[in-house]
Amino acid sequence: PFAIGRAPVTNAEFATFVEDGGYRRRELWSGAGWRWREEVEAAHPVYWRRAVGGGWERRHFDRWLALEPYHPVIFVGWYEADAYCRWAGRRLPTEAEWEAAAAGEPTAGDTALAAHKRLYPWGDQQPMPERANLDAHTLGCVDVAALPAGDSVFGCRQMLGNVWEWTATDFLPYPGFVLDPYEEYSAPWFGTHKVLRGGCWATRGRLLRNTWRNFYTPDRRDVFAGFRTCSR
Repeated sequence: PFAIGRAPVTNAEFATFVEDGGYRRRELWSGAGWRWREEVEAAHPVYWRRAVGGGWERRHFDRWLALEPYHPVIFVGWYEADAYCRWAGRRLPTEAEWEAAAAGEPTAGDTALAAHKRLYPWGDQQPMPERANLDAHTLGCVDVAALPAGDSVFGCRQMLGNVWEWTATDFLPYPGFVLDPYEEYSAPWFGTHKVLRGGCWATRGRLLRNTWRNFYTPDRRDVFAGFRTCSR
């Protein structure tokens, strides 16, 4: 059993980590993560800056906006997400845990997961604006409490759309994987990239489903990516 966050980590929650010295505390970082942090001299998310008079601003395209406290944190890499989880006493979910929370249905008695998986967190109906922030309609993120119609059966919100979500899992082939003629999109990256799930506000809804995988190296901070946390 595991407990996964109902929503992605917010800007306000991540700002608390930053203010508590999260980027300066080596014990919160993996060895590779600390080496990366020192190399790039990271002290906060890449598109944040201090506001006049205190607080934070974030860059949104060519503008600087006051940090929205209840929007999901975005443009953070896997190393940063992992350090936050250690600070919070939690961890990143595995890819399997993420998919179970998004697509699973409980059996009678809630003792296990049924064999059937939902195509989307809310069921098998196509994505609609009231269920998921997709297709660049908003040109940005929305509050993590928005869109309750898109909840999974377990009450997890915005598992599709808004921000891509880092998982703890290395990008590796599933059993039975057959190499595609265009191998450059998968095989060369096995073992060096981390899996992300869920899409973001710019993802096309007609392409997305609970099982869609994405993958980036753990240092990437230019992705529309955030994360949710997990615990046993």
